[in-house]
Amino acid sequence: MDVLVIGAGLAGLRCAGVLAAAGRDVHVWEASDGIGGRVRTDVVDGFRCDRGFQVLNPAYPELGRAVDVDALRLQPFGAGVAVRRERGSTVWVHPLRLPQKVPAMLARGGLGPRDVLAAARWVAPALRPGALKSGDTDTTLREALDAAGVRGELRRVIDRFLAGVLLDDTGATSNAFALLLARMFVLGVPSLPAGGMAALPAELARLLHDRITLHRKAVGIRADSGRLVVSDGTDTVRAAQVVIAADPVTAAGLAGLPAPDMHGVVTDWWATDQPQTGPAMLWVDGRPANPGPVLNTAVISAAAPTYAPPGRHLIAASALKAADGSAPDEAVTRRHAAAILGADASGWELLIRHDIPHALPAQPSPLSVRRPVRIQDGLWVCGDHRDTASIQGALVSGRRAAEAVLAGAG
Repeated sequence: MDVLVIGAGLAGLRCAGVLAAAGRDVHVWEASDGIGGRVRTDVVDGFRCDRGFQVLNPAYPELGRAVDVDALRLQPFGAGVAVRRERGSTVWVHPLRLPQKVPAMLARGGLGPRDVLAAARWVAPALRPGALKSGDTDTTLREALDAAGVRGELRRVIDRFLAGVLLDDTGATSNAFALLLARMFVLGVPSLPAGGMAALPAELARLLHDRITLHRKAVGIRADSGRLVVSDGTDTVRAAQVVIAADPVTAAGLAGLPAPDMHGVVTDWWATDQPQTGPAMLWVDGRPANPGPVLNTAVISAAAPTYAPPGRHLIAASALKAADGSAPDEAVTRRHAAAILGADASGWELLIRHDIPHALPAQPSPLSVRRPVRIQDGLWVCGDHRDTASIQGALVSGRRAAEAVLAGAG
């Protein structure tokens, strides 16, 4: 074959799709029982439960280049974030999408003129994304928020919201990366495909199905007579070019590269027959004495009705895994999620718990947006650990690797 792509995650599928469109004889090996890598959806009793905390931002520039976005039938969350406060709750609306609601939001308290100015100071560099990507003036998210004077409830909400996106609650993530993500949240509203997040890799693979082999794990790669020989432990294939697109830890082992630090997450999914009130938004806990581990929670079916059978409701909550790999007890996340939503959890039924130790590569400061995809002649690597730790980064990395293969092979 011309090219063997190892791994059918987003980066591998994007890479293979670009190569196939260019007329290359490309094939994909996937070690597991399905495509998507870390972007998978389990269907449990008619409910769609994405593995881990997953949302899709239609503002990602690479998304529209990679797939037919309309085919995903995106279902958006509300434009903003809902916040649990000491007394009741409030909604912070998206100021550009719902400007008419901003005065009422400010009047309810929690945000004052100083808060607005502090947030503006922090966000202002996002107006020049090119400068952010250089990483020249990057610092940690914690240091940047401190320097901008972001404090009080505003700080608690930003910290909690971004911790759920970055899977890091220490503030050690690159501020430039956090601002690039914040820019995407300004330009687009997080959404869920009608068929679950698994619809994204399915759309990427639409023209590749006969080229993908499941349950085939690469265990070794060696050079021989100008070609690369890849073994699955039983059999071998020879390819002119090999692209390693496995998960970051596996890819590092195959490529002989340092493994990136990874953040873990645990996500619980509950079903209930009781209607759930409140806005169809992501909820965070803005109380000073945070009583639990949940980073964010949502009534998923309120935003994405296709995720639940008619007449039933789906709730999800995500929390970080501890440094020792342990996860909070489900009863603890259930209580905290219910408290954030202002709901009664007595009728919630646990559908599934996703405990994912390697959910997202760490993105430390200073930001490094583009890491090399070439390992040696004929051997390449791609994935969100080579670009940015996001769906956007995975898709861009896959395309970059494909373009490098095409350029290198003439």
